[in-house]
Amino acid sequence: MAQTHLHFDMYIGKKKPESVRNRDAACPFCDRDSLTGVLEQRGSMIWLMNKYPVLQDTYQTVLIESDDCDGDWSVYTRDHAHDLLAFGVEKWLELDESGAYRSVLFFKNHGPYSGGSIRHPHMQIVGLQGYDYQQHVKGSDFVGVNIDGDAGVELNLSTHPRAGFFEYNVVLTDRDRLDKMADYLRILAHWVLTYVNPVFKSYNFFFYRRGETLIAKVVPRFVTSPLFVGYSIPQVANNLDEIVREMKKRYF
Repeated sequence: MAQTHLHFDMYIGKKKPESVRNRDAACPFCDRDSLTGVLEQRGSMIWLMNKYPVLQDTYQTVLIESDDCDGDWSVYTRDHAHDLLAFGVEKWLELDESGAYRSVLFFKNHGPYSGGSIRHPHMQIVGLQGYDYQQHVKGSDFVGVNIDGDAGVELNLSTHPRAGFFEYNVVLTDRDRLDKMADYLRILAHWVLTYVNPVFKSYNFFFYRRGETLIAKVVPRFVTSPLFVGYSIPQVANNLDEIVREMKKRYF
């Protein structure tokens, strides 16, 4: 029988620092001399073991994005965004292709409604021993109204969002265009924080592998719809074309 739930260790969870809502709390990622479990460092980016592995039967790692506690994809330089995505994708696929895990997650939390606890910009790469995330992923999750595109990479606004309303997909069919995917993620982070979600200022990046295709889904985060929480019913907005026109006017 396929594993249906991950088990969360509440005892470890209670020890996690909270700097998303409590800006006075000390940031563990800023105190670089005290970091442990470092796996690899490239400039200001550090890949390390998660000090608080709350998910049982997993291999939890963190990719610290930079040494700027107030940094974010919306303000990174193009070069840094390119280097960061290349680093993260490399390590994600390295774990995915190792054969040691049923599946490997690669995602980012930003903001108080994203599910994260530490403000300092970081991404997570998590190997799952018994859970296959692909069992809940469909090709239609990444179909949408075209916003922009180039050879080997497309940016669209989802017509079949997984959770609801507005979800943005970057679909990469040519790995040589990874830098273009990073460019789109910079734009999407700026769009979400500036125009879509300026109050809650929260979003997630979720990465998926579908054969040789890599996909990044960007999800603005608000209070989750009760229809989705209670019934798993996603909703899609009726003004997608309007949103696409506005994005094209501002960015393309």
